[in-house]
Amino acid sequence: MEGRLVLKNCSIFRADGRGRAGMAVVVEGGLIRRVAPDAEVPVLPGDWEVSCRGRLVLPGLVDCHAHLVGDLLVPSAGELLLHPPQVRLEHELRLAAQLTASDVETLSRHAMAQALRSGVTLVVDHLSCPGDVAGALDAEARAAEQLGLRLVVSHSTHSLKGTVQAEDQAEANADFIKRRGAHPLVRGALGFHSSWTSANPLLRRLARLRESSGSPVVFHLSEGDHDLAATWSQHFQRVVPRLESFGLLGPLSVAAYARAVDDAESVRLAQSGTCVALGPGAALLVEPSGRALETLYGRQNLMGLGSAGHGNLWDALGAALVTALGAARGSRLVDPDGVLVQLFSDGPAELCSRLFGLPSGAVEEGRLADLVVFDCVPALDAESGQAPHLLGQLGRARAAWTIVDGRVTMREGQILGTDEVALAREAARVLSEVWARARLSDVEAPAVPARGR
Repeated sequence: MEGRLVLKNCSIFRADGRGRAGMAVVVEGGLIRRVAPDAEVPVLPGDWEVSCRGRLVLPGLVDCHAHLVGDLLVPSAGELLLHPPQVRLEHELRLAAQLTASDVETLSRHAMAQALRSGVTLVVDHLSCPGDVAGALDAEARAAEQLGLRLVVSHSTHSLKGTVQAEDQAEANADFIKRRGAHPLVRGALGFHSSWTSANPLLRRLARLRESSGSPVVFHLSEGDHDLAATWSQHFQRVVPRLESFGLLGPLSVAAYARAVDDAESVRLAQSGTCVALGPGAALLVEPSGRALETLYGRQNLMGLGSAGHGNLWDALGAALVTALGAARGSRLVDPDGVLVQLFSDGPAELCSRLFGLPSGAVEEGRLADLVVFDCVPALDAESGQAPHLLGQLGRARAAWTIVDGRVTMREGQILGTDEVALAREAARVLSEVWARARLSDVEAPAVPARGR
């Protein structure tokens, strides 16, 4: 796109939380270049003018931990969710083993289009395709570039099939990171599944790769009691100290779930700077969890919200509201609104800034131009200028325009250059074929937790 992108007559929120109507936002070169009253910003020849008509412009949403392909491959179903974690994981791995790079690209395009439609501009994805790690990561990167979604993707490597395969997958993941480099839109991260499925040799290899590359690391942290029990029985350590001993915690670490952490571990996570990507939707669906939310929030951990393979980010926000209110009613949390702002806005913005090295998360000059125009004209309190229940107002509105890295990817609800019905048809075809191949494959013995010295 040549020239500037100029959003006219929009409503925005400043750093003090006060709403302002009748504003203009100028985007150029992937950054927000100017924010000023509408009358002060003329539209120049060659500009692309977006008439917002008073609608709300916000920074794009960040899905801090997603399973773009896995959410489609293993949809939430009551019967499966009633099984123990080991059985659920075995089912997921049998399906993932049937995926090809072509399957991943098709399913990713469909999932990414849905993410853009919901207002998400950055996804931190945890992909599982053990049959072709390099090909699958490249395929997902291509899909993101085609659709214009900001992406950080890793592979969910584990040791359940042996150390040799696990280390080969880790090396393929690291090679992908080198190939992507500091790409402005799509980057790689090292990944592993979790403590209870990862033997020591794999974690040592990942630690060396991280030290040499300085890349982010994405993983599941203390998924639940099963993770704690398996880790203790194999390594005589709890999950957080074990991963910390390998140097896998830090400002560029994205640790999902953290459903079974105690107060001391919460302090250690905060001191390390690790971003904790909570998946409250998964927590409500899978099994009762501990008090991770209030424990982490009370120790000022950096937290963000993730869809975590169960619906979209708005589903996760609803689950977070239920969880926060439950904790507040039990006198374990005094500020549920503050928790939601941290999970939905502040934490994800900081994570995006860390991953891409540029300030984000606000409609301000010099910030990343990842923006969403919502079909919502915010109702403001006349005295304070605040918007009461803004998240509630947004929850009933659709994303009309999505802008990523200064590029329009969705215009008035239509993903540019994409036939979404065709994407859905192709995704349905691929899913049917993968499920059929899985049924025909030999039923393997249940996977056992990885062991290693």
